[in-house]
Amino acid sequence: MGRIFGTDGVRGRANTDITPEFALHLGRQVVRVLREESSERPTIVLGRDPRWSSPMLAAALSAGMNSAGGDVVDLGVVTTPGVAHATASTDAAAGAVVSASHNPMPDNGIKFFGRDGFKLTDGEESRLEMLLSRPDGRSGRDAPRPVGTDLGTTRVDTALVTAYLDHLVDLGTPLDGITMVVDCANGAASALAPVAYERLGARVVTLHAEPDGSNINDNCGSTHPESLQAAVVEHGADLGVAHDGDADRLIAVDADGAEVDGDVILAMLAVAARDAGDLVDDTVVTTVMTNLGFRRAMDAHGITVVETRVGDRYVLEALREQGVTLGGEQSGHVIDLRHGTTGDGIQTAIQMMGVMAGSGRSLADLATVMERLPQVLVNVEGVDKHRLADAAAVEDVIAEVEQELGDAGRVLVRSSGTEPIIRVMVEARTSAQASGAADRIADVVRSTLSLDEAV
Repeated sequence: MGRIFGTDGVRGRANTDITPEFALHLGRQVVRVLREESSERPTIVLGRDPRWSSPMLAAALSAGMNSAGGDVVDLGVVTTPGVAHATASTDAAAGAVVSASHNPMPDNGIKFFGRDGFKLTDGEESRLEMLLSRPDGRSGRDAPRPVGTDLGTTRVDTALVTAYLDHLVDLGTPLDGITMVVDCANGAASALAPVAYERLGARVVTLHAEPDGSNINDNCGSTHPESLQAAVVEHGADLGVAHDGDADRLIAVDADGAEVDGDVILAMLAVAARDAGDLVDDTVVTTVMTNLGFRRAMDAHGITVVETRVGDRYVLEALREQGVTLGGEQSGHVIDLRHGTTGDGIQTAIQMMGVMAGSGRSLADLATVMERLPQVLVNVEGVDKHRLADAAAVEDVIAEVEQELGDAGRVLVRSSGTEPIIRVMVEARTSAQASGAADRIADVVRSTLSLDEAV
């Protein structure tokens, strides 16, 4: 049996990879682990995004948890950070989310939070992997099977969603005078994000906030900001923000329609926090994919950068290990441990607009905090990614390109953690230079590590 958990829970094609039977057995095993840790009857907070398969998988997951003696508090459609907040703010033993985030509608996934609202550790996921890899674990036969009133129950509690919305508003500052457009990706943010921004005083134009189960992330949201960019210009708005299907990330657009990605958002938040004396140890955490311009900007402001592997879970691990509070990645996951336990796109937008309101500066002006180097990413398919570490020819061409770029560029070549590809990323002074260098390295990767050559 292959590895089940990736960098963000379990994810795959709904009803093919992620089936109701799998969700049922996973729910039973989660409760089994919780009952091993405590003799108390566990309560699990459950939320989902509005995609077509989410009610089916949430029902199966809930049934499995009930079957093993776990009580479920069903929040219905809610953002991933909303589930994390509800878990941490109650006596729940864990939280669970049925969502595939920014993935297309046919996909789905399941991810978990511990009682503290943080995502499960590698060790906790490995424990579930081990249980599910056993024949009895796959069938759920070896999990508890209580009877009578020892069975778990499921109850709906939307008050916890309201409490999460109140939490978002409480941490914000007045946004009177700001006109914004929000793209909700026809996802979990649809009923929350516009309300939060309006309660803080912003004038809000809403896009893609009519989920019907089939339209989540469909040419909208943080991975498709084109309609948001057009709407910002059309309405003369001060900015636009785009969430993904479960609203744990954010991409912004300035008044001219120019995209402001997670690197830039993190840079402006880090500098604002440092200036306010709120940036712990003057340190920020980010990933190896973060643009070199970010590192240069932080160095100019005296802010230390801690670098991790790609994935918000690794950013979170570094934050906790370093004892600092602010981190994020280029895709728009921003984590601020002062206010939450996971990436929260709505929270990030509120903080970003708070910086705008407090400084009187436009988003475009604030975005000048860093100068982005042109960055080109080439995904090389049809190669044996496991041979990359021993490929001398690839190492040689990387060294040649790095010498040519000097301090004005950067090269990153890595195997994908989830796909059979090798990613080649180059940053340089110009787009043409970055593209030429990336293609040159990719050609060597392709010729050296071709699957045809390996046969």
